[in-house]
Amino acid sequence: MMRSLFAGLAMALALGTTAVTEAGGYCGASSYACCPTSCCAPTACYTTCKVERQTCYHTVYETQYEPQQYTYNRTVYDTTYEDVPQTCYRTVAETAYREHCYTVARPVYEQAVRQETYQTFRPVTETYYRDVNYCTQRPVWETYERECRRTIYNPVVETVNRPITRTVYRQVTETVNQERCYTVMRPVTTYRTVTRDCGTWQTQTNYHPGPCVPKLVCDPCCGFRVQMVQCPGFTTCRRVWCPNIVCQQVPCTNYVPQVVRQVCPVQVCRVVPECVTENCPVRVCRMVPQEICEKIPYRVCRMVTENHTQRIPYQVCRQVCETHTRDVPYTVCRMVTEQKTCQVPYQVCKQVPYTVTHRVAKCTPRCITETACRMVARCVPKQVPYEVCRMVPVTVCQNNACDNGCATGDAPAGPLQPQAEGPVDLPPAGAAAAPAEGPAT
Repeated sequence: MMRSLFAGLAMALALGTTAVTEAGGYCGASSYACCPTSCCAPTACYTTCKVERQTCYHTVYETQYEPQQYTYNRTVYDTTYEDVPQTCYRTVAETAYREHCYTVARPVYEQAVRQETYQTFRPVTETYYRDVNYCTQRPVWETYERECRRTIYNPVVETVNRPITRTVYRQVTETVNQERCYTVMRPVTTYRTVTRDCGTWQTQTNYHPGPCVPKLVCDPCCGFRVQMVQCPGFTTCRRVWCPNIVCQQVPCTNYVPQVVRQVCPVQVCRVVPECVTENCPVRVCRMVPQEICEKIPYRVCRMVTENHTQRIPYQVCRQVCETHTRDVPYTVCRMVTEQKTCQVPYQVCKQVPYTVTHRVAKCTPRCITETACRMVARCVPKQVPYEVCRMVPVTVCQNNACDNGCATGDAPAGPLQPQAEGPVDLPPAGAAAAPAEGPAT
């Protein structure tokens, strides 16, 4: 920058000397259209400055707010009812049968034969001859009956009332008060203080004055000279967040479990044992002894003596004893024992399960997804163009003569006209101006 300033001052001094001479000849006129040919003769090479404009870019970061959709989860409590099965038991009385075994005696008559030994006298007749009185014996058979006594057993069936004691279970229904406990979710609302920023965005305008740059001006008295000219400034706008902290009371509802006790009347069925005595008719068979007298006929041989008085042969009969065996049939009664079974009914109580369903309320949390919109700040870079004006020294040498005017080599020999049109835009205060690098003089 300093090198460019020194080069500009040197050029201004050289131009100032020439301008004073020419201004003196033309009374300070600024036009060379009617200069004579002799005035355009080459004298010497001089250095002039040329204004160059260069467009540069600097990055400006702007904060932009864009709406953004985001998803968050929120817990919602629902009251659901659940069916809870409960197994209960009731007493059911059933009639069952058991087998009762008893013993009976049955008479069985059998025919048997026993051997009986008896003796008989058999007459043996012998013939003798003598004259005497003799006696003869003649057998005389007589029939007699004798009593035979025996004992037999006759079955007698009787119906006897026998007391039977059994236990009967009787159902007794009672109403008792039963305390039941269940849990309910009670909402409790509390308030908490939340600090919230309710600020707003405000647009703040800042004015930045332009820099002072050297500029060639034409002075009627002293010709061209370098003068520091204030460039026009520029205005920037930026959004500033003005915070406004506000305290708010936010209600929060929480569900607190609470145990509720309730006394409910419940019917309870219990079984009470009871002894019952019943007279059951039972048939009893007993054996009654009976004595039987039977008359058995039998024959008896009796010898009758007879006297004879003749001489005749006579026969003498003598008894010869003989032993005989005979079979005597008789009836034998024996008792045969038999096992008999009868079905005796009795009551059997058993517990039959059944299921009762209760509806129990419970609080079930569930998570729901909700979508909200928030403003998200984003820093966006932006390229802002600006123009930089710098003075470039140019060496001008007059080699050709003027023909109906001034012939210029690199630049006109007259006073330099400013090239900038309108105000020059300078970079903002935050951006550093690009140095105008030129050849050192």
